[in-house]
Amino acid sequence: MVANKFVLRFSSTLVEQPILYNLVKDYDLIINVLKADINPHKEGYMVLELSGDSENYNGGLEYLKGIGVDVTPLSGTIFWSKDRCLQCGACTSFCPSGALFMTSEREVCFDDSRCIVCESCLDVCMARAVEVSF
Repeated sequence: MVANKFVLRFSSTLVEQPILYNLVKDYDLIINVLKADINPHKEGYMVLELSGDSENYNGGLEYLKGIGVDVTPLSGTIFWSKDRCLQCGACTSFCPSGALFMTSEREVCFDDSRCIVCESCLDVCMARAVEVSF
């Protein structure tokens, strides 16, 4: 079983197509939509977790790319700057997934594989140590 999180960007010509349905039906993939902003006749984006057996998973990704969906790993769109971080820990109490957490040494750390892009940390971080780009 392979599982990863992605940001999908759709052009205006794709937003009304049943893309997720096709991933489930044709590639037997499990989809967990974490965030989406898609409007008819406009471009949109979706953050999702995609999982399935290796062959179907790779086939599903090729399908998305083949129809013109821009597929970017989520880890390439979320950035946490340890240098900018003040180590105050405010973000850790607002992070519902535990992606931002305190170690036993009271150091703030970020695990991008646990991030669900809720953006709660953006509002509470005075140092602007977390950036989301999509």
